Amino acid sequence: MTLSDVASLAQVQRPVVSMWRKRSSGGPLPFPAAAERINGIEMFDAGHVTAWLQATGRGNNPEARNDVAVFAKLAEPTTALRNSRLTFDGLTSLLALKVITGQALAQSTAAEILDAADEADPDDVFLYNELEALGSALAGLASFADRLADSAFSAPAAFEKLLAHRFKDGLREQSDTALTEAALTLVGAAAMELASTLDGRTVIVDSTPGGSDVMLGIVERFGESQPITLLAADHHGHASRLARRRLAVHGTDSEPVKVDAKGAFAVSGPAVHVAQYPAPGDPSLNTSGILLGIENIVLQMDDAQRAVVIAPARVLCDALDGDDGNLRSDLLRSGRVRAIVRLQPGLLRAKPREPQAMWVLGPSFAEVPIADRWTMVADLSTTPLTTAVSQDLISDVVASMGSRAIIRAHSFRFARLVQTRVLLAGRGALVSVPATKSTTAARGAEAALRIEELVRLLSSTASHPPALPNVQPAATAAGMPSATVQELITAGNIKYLKGIRLEETDMNLQAGSRILGRDELMDPHNHQPRFITLLEFAAKYPAGRLTEPGDVVFCTSPKPAAMVDTEGGAVVVFPARILRVDAGDPGGLLPAVVVRDINGRSDADKTWRNWRLRRAPEAQRNPLANALETLQHEQAQARQRLERLEELATLITDGVAGGSLTLTDPISNAAPNEGTASCPRK
Repeated sequence: MTLSDVASLAQVQRPVVSMWRKRSSGGPLPFPAAAERINGIEMFDAGHVTAWLQATGRGNNPEARNDVAVFAKLAEPTTALRNSRLTFDGLTSLLALKVITGQALAQSTAAEILDAADEADPDDVFLYNELEALGSALAGLASFADRLADSAFSAPAAFEKLLAHRFKDGLREQSDTALTEAALTLVGAAAMELASTLDGRTVIVDSTPGGSDVMLGIVERFGESQPITLLAADHHGHASRLARRRLAVHGTDSEPVKVDAKGAFAVSGPAVHVAQYPAPGDPSLNTSGILLGIENIVLQMDDAQRAVVIAPARVLCDALDGDDGNLRSDLLRSGRVRAIVRLQPGLLRAKPREPQAMWVLGPSFAEVPIADRWTMVADLSTTPLTTAVSQDLISDVVASMGSRAIIRAHSFRFARLVQTRVLLAGRGALVSVPATKSTTAARGAEAALRIEELVRLLSSTASHPPALPNVQPAATAAGMPSATVQELITAGNIKYLKGIRLEETDMNLQAGSRILGRDELMDPHNHQPRFITLLEFAAKYPAGRLTEPGDVVFCTSPKPAAMVDTEGGAVVVFPARILRVDAGDPGGLLPAVVVRDINGRSDADKTWRNWRLRRAPEAQRNPLANALETLQHEQAQARQRLERLEELATLITDGVAGGSLTLTDPISNAAPNEGTASCPRK
């Protein structure tokens, strides 16, 4: 065992074990010495460690002696078992065989185990080859597999314990594609909810190479409540054989699906397809490969089948050009893409910053003209997948499978319906499309009335009301569609500049070029100004650049924040960065609007390249800039008035409370009103 294994066994943090080892070194019960060192890592005898834990009472696991096999590694001199992959495949195969035969393996000889494996896997599709490769180590590993199953209380639990160590045992194809529990729950629950709308026995199909996480999640959550048949692809390779062993060890009712060299397959009757891309059997699958895999699912579907696909948002949601964009458009034209959901980052364990997305496929409604077909879209990129969120999203997804009448009767929480032709016509992300003309006109009328009311209220309370242009609803929807920061960078409307790292000793609080960083963005009105002399900046940071008037300075941590540098000539300090709007071709962008869009984002939305920025028509840019400048001036004056009122309150409070000032009440000292007289007391 390594020290990390000891910590896992004892259910404590890793530094605690080091502390035990250090503090007990001079006592009567010292921590066991390392038995050997492998690749520079100290290994400890599992028996000695459990005896020490039991004798000292350390840790939070009173069953450490029984659980140790799950966290220990074989101290086997056989060269073959030094290969962790060979050992892992052998152990998982033995556990699967143990479930199939229903017998302990420790008392069997190697020949007897191979005979049982040949009977359980006559076509060698999931375990025979792995057991034969163990050679002389087979019998010893079989004994360890029995102990492992006893330690975990069952062979399926032991199998999952081994698979849970995928991140540290070098199983890259498994660790690179592992989804979080929230993602697996969402996909599994969506699949089962869709299956409940179909007739007959529930059939779940996974045609991806090596995919099993989603199917096993479905079995664990719903297998006891209703019978489920699993259909797994007959791909070759380590990942696919492991997936079949996993289904076998859990005793599922599973059958193979024949997949040809091009990935095509066929499933008849009602069924729900589940797929995660990239899959463990092909973790490096590119965008084209993912879309072709989805196409194979679509081509064999009929209206009695459904599908839930989870893949990177850059493939399913974000803008795509060239052949990949054409292929995705063809999938949308098929009419089977009923729902498109952009999910938050953090659902893929190996790539926590990469957002995922989900497609839900269903009936194509061939009787509906192509121009009238619709697709449900939802953006949950900043919404955590809580139980309530997942349930409401699944409700929206199931409703999207129905006819237009059913959809109209459903109250959507996250989703909205978009005509498929609008998705195809747009070049941007699929989950954000322009509003319809009627919606824009209604919003314009409401906004104009509210603006008129606010101007009237401000005019009644101010001696100099803000001089704003007349505002009226637009006759037509003349606005420009929003675009992501990355799309605008690619188009040349925005230039991205990194902030520079400055030494703390080079900054001062007196004079020089202004410094703009995270502190200034988090508290733009009350921060302590910071400076750096221009000569020192030029000498020590030759790669540094100064801002230009109108630059947008922004950061993403601890939350999205931005400001416009109206003066220019400032030094931007990392992690702050710069977005510079091209003066010659702004693409409808206005720095003040960019700042509002960034500051209005949720605290969790840190994927700045996917931020959508609003744009204004060229004829409206100058009037909008002038109106915003006027309002910003009014806001500055209001802040100044508030500061003066706050200072006044402080001076009066401190003066009177400290005894240096007295207040004269003008009412109590006023002369008596004419015609009043004091009455003598009787």
